[in-house]
Amino acid sequence: MVLNSTVVLTLTLLALMLGAGVTSSVYGFTLGREALKGTTQPDVRPSNNASGKAGTPANKDQVSILKEKDILKTVKARTEGRDPDKIAAQNVKDKASPKPATAKKPAPAQNNAKFPMNSRDGGITLEVSAANQRGNSMLLDVTMKNEGSQAVRFLYSFLSVTDNQGRVLSATAEDLPAELPPNGQVFYGTVTIPTALLENAKELSLTLTDYPAQKLQLQIAGIPVPK
Repeated sequence: MVLNSTVVLTLTLLALMLGAGVTSSVYGFTLGREALKGTTQPDVRPSNNASGKAGTPANKDQVSILKEKDILKTVKARTEGRDPDKIAAQNVKDKASPKPATAKKPAPAQNNAKFPMNSRDGGITLEVSAANQRGNSMLLDVTMKNEGSQAVRFLYSFLSVTDNQGRVLSATAEDLPAELPPNGQVFYGTVTIPTALLENAKELSLTLTDYPAQKLQLQIAGIPVPK
C-alpha cells in the first residue's frame, strides 16, 4: 500500500518538532544546573534557629542587623578621617561601664545658729541652748542660774510661750527648781510644747517671772521653730 505523500510529510515534521523540543529541554536543564552550582538552600529548620531551645548554638553565618545610628556614626567617622572600629569599641565600652550613682545630698541640719539665747534680770539668767522636735513635741533645752544675793522662787505655771502670730501656747517646764539658790549653780531643764499648736509658727517667745513678787521679767524672743 502506497502512503500518501502528505501524510509522510506531516509525520516527518512532527518527528522533527518532537526531537527539537527534547533537545531544547535537555540543553536548558543542563545550562540551569551549571548556573546553580554552589548554591544551596538556606537551612530553616527550627533546631538551627538562634532563638530556639536553650543550649542550641546560634548559626555562625547569622546576619547581624546594624542600627541606623551606628551606621550614621561610622559614615561620619570616615568622612572626618577617624577610625570607625575604635569608635565602635569605645561605644561598647561606654555601654558596659555602669554609670556612677548620684550621691544624695545630705539633709540640712537644723538651724541652731541663733543659740544660745538668754535673758538676764536681777542676777537671774534664763537661757535657751537648743530647740528640737521629738515626736509630737517641740523641746527647748533651758538653763537657769542665780548670781544674786538672795534665793528666788519661781512658779512655772506663770511661764508664758507665744508664737510670732501672737497665739499663747500651752507649755510644760520640767526639771527646773522651784527655788534658785544664790550660788551661781546652773540648773538644766526642758520646756515641752505640743507640735499641734505650732501650725504656721516660725518663731516663739518665752517669758518667765518670779513668784510671788513678780518683779523679774525674763524674756527671750525670736526662738526658731525647727521643721
